[in-house]
Amino acid sequence: MKHILLGAFSLMIILTACNNKTKESSTSNDYEDAIKTHRNHYLQDFIQDERAPLDSTDLPDVHFFDADETYVVECIFTEASDKKPFAMATYSGITKPYQVYGYLVCPIKGQEIKLELYQNQLMASVPAYADHLFLPFKDLTNGEESYGGGRYIDVKASSLKYGKMKIDFNKAYNPWCAYSDGYNCPIPPIANHLDIIITSGESKYTGSKKNRPQ
Repeated sequence: MKHILLGAFSLMIILTACNNKTKESSTSNDYEDAIKTHRNHYLQDFIQDERAPLDSTDLPDVHFFDADETYVVECIFTEASDKKPFAMATYSGITKPYQVYGYLVCPIKGQEIKLELYQNQLMASVPAYADHLFLPFKDLTNGEESYGGGRYIDVKASSLKYGKMKIDFNKAYNPWCAYSDGYNCPIPPIANHLDIIITSGESKYTGSKKNRPQ
């Protein structure tokens, strides 16, 4: 009888472990599917937006790092006490009015990084964009595996919950300056230059750089 009970108990442990692995695999697959959908919509925006630098023939040259859920991180958020506007430089030479909205402390691959989160002053006054925050950054992949001028992440102010924000680096994307001249793309401020590798999000564009008609 004791052997039967031990055998049944062992079987239960094995089945539970297998069930947990199945759930983990299912969750991972669901996330990969969600990122695939997000990226498909991102690519379609190039076709639908007449201002965009790319068309359907260029999309095969747009690439992404593999989806990696470990780059979805929960960051501690601290609101900026002084939100004075400042002029953020762009690669075209003009400036854009931004303010530091707050500060993020994020755990990535066993390291802690600090980032500034920005809000465009012009967009903040438009109801449709009032919730929009801007997270530009540079990392050690720039110029090699990703665009040399850095990448961007869009963040919603309403995503703040209990002093924390979830940041998904898989949704990092290239500024339009990665594909063409003639755009006013913000340069990531020095505070957001990271001394780590972020192999997540959009990677280096392999097509020929265009010249935007003026």
